[in-house]
Amino acid sequence: MLLLTSRFRGMPRRTAAALTGAATLLAVTGCSIQDLPNQISIPDPVTQQGEITFSLWQGTWLALWVVGALTWGLILGAALLYRRRRDDPMPRQLRYNIPIEVMYTVTPLIIVAVFTLFTWRDESDITKVNDDQAVTVNVVGFQWNWTFNYIEAGVYENGSPQDLPVLYLPRGEKVRFVLTSPDVIHSFWVPDFLMKMDVVPGRTNEFEVTPTKVGRFSGLCAELCGTYHSQMRFWVEVVEPDEYEQRLGELEAAGQVGAITTERDNDEAQNQGNSRIGGGS
Repeated sequence: MLLLTSRFRGMPRRTAAALTGAATLLAVTGCSIQDLPNQISIPDPVTQQGEITFSLWQGTWLALWVVGALTWGLILGAALLYRRRRDDPMPRQLRYNIPIEVMYTVTPLIIVAVFTLFTWRDESDITKVNDDQAVTVNVVGFQWNWTFNYIEAGVYENGSPQDLPVLYLPRGEKVRFVLTSPDVIHSFWVPDFLMKMDVVPGRTNEFEVTPTKVGRFSGLCAELCGTYHSQMRFWVEVVEPDEYEQRLGELEAAGQVGAITTERDNDEAQNQGNSRIGGGS
């Protein structure tokens, strides 16, 4: 620290402050989004649309790190370069500094505007629904589980708190989700998709994803919807297209043909919820 201070004493303070800020900015901008670790409180995406959300999240963190590092660099630089020496007179006290006040006001507005612009752009891409999907699934959220109606195949999978349903999706093919509810508001959420959307009675919400990775992923309701909200879980199996067709054939062979809104009224759902957690029916 003393060596650094002695080197700065021979140059104008403004020049030294500029060099300090430039060095700090250079240090924190030497990385890119690709260099950031994948796990910053967000799963690795398993869909094409999830990649957009993932990139936005990483870019936001990178921007925040740059702003934070630059701010701390300016704070520490000012404390180091403009500290009072023993032989310095008391500096003239100023009530305000218009350029600094303008900077403090304009800079946050610019940062927020840039974040808003990128968020709006990516949100438009993520929620865009085109009529070119290979698979359409009507997701019915009800108290307290899910029904998956495969529209093109004319079959369905129905779940309960005791028997969690499995949603099968083909890898590499666009899937359109049509979300409906016969009772209260639910929220369809697959964390690994990096996508969540409300399921609202009397309203149809839609979104599309294209799965890119084979595997099993968990899903759940993210909207407090009643007594057994915590049991509204399901599994998502992303499989190869041939296996996907095989799974649909198994549903047809099991007699699960057609489309349903829900097979269970609230009383039966309540009994199944009690049974699963060990309570009385």
